[in-house]
Amino acid sequence: MNARLPWLAGGVLLAMSFFLAVMLVKPIGVSTQFVIADAMVWNQIDDTIITKSDTNKKGYASSNAYLNKSGGKYAKNAAEPMNYSFIFVLAMMAGAGLSSLLSSSKSTPAQDAKEREMPQVWRDRFGSSKTLRYSAAFGAGFLVLFGARLAGGCTSGHMMSGIMQTSLSGYIFTIGVFATAIPVAMMMFNSKSNGAV
Repeated sequence: MNARLPWLAGGVLLAMSFFLAVMLVKPIGVSTQFVIADAMVWNQIDDTIITKSDTNKKGYASSNAYLNKSGGKYAKNAAEPMNYSFIFVLAMMAGAGLSSLLSSSKSTPAQDAKEREMPQVWRDRFGSSKTLRYSAAFGAGFLVLFGARLAGGCTSGHMMSGIMQTSLSGYIFTIGVFATAIPVAMMMFNSKSNGAV
């Protein structure tokens, strides 16, 4: 028996989570926390990058303009990372790991587990090299994160939280994502290209 959540139920639960987050705390956004994690590491290497400040409204300042913006908001989050946003990202990773473990139980067929690890559409196009699959996934993830920071927000902040709040940047970001993702997917997984490259 496959215990996967139907897509509609999953979508409704996701929408409710975003609605509650916006109503009770603040909009969900994830990619900024990678900047905060980088700044935490940087601050360990060079403890002058983030300093206490009486002039910045957040109480912290940075010689790095990006960390110092919004009155030292990012500098403060890196200096004091145990806040809602950072804990949310840690909980999100823990939840994904737990979900993966629970869905990989003995009741899940081996073929289904193999499909999750390397989908048939990938094997048909690129072969079954795990090194290639994981390298491509890492590279794509890097590009998505780089693009998210360049756009000033990720799919969570712009697409889900943004559209829910009728943000113009959310609509523009979403149109850009789909206008790019659909043609790239069609080129990568063209049905005429069945052989491994």
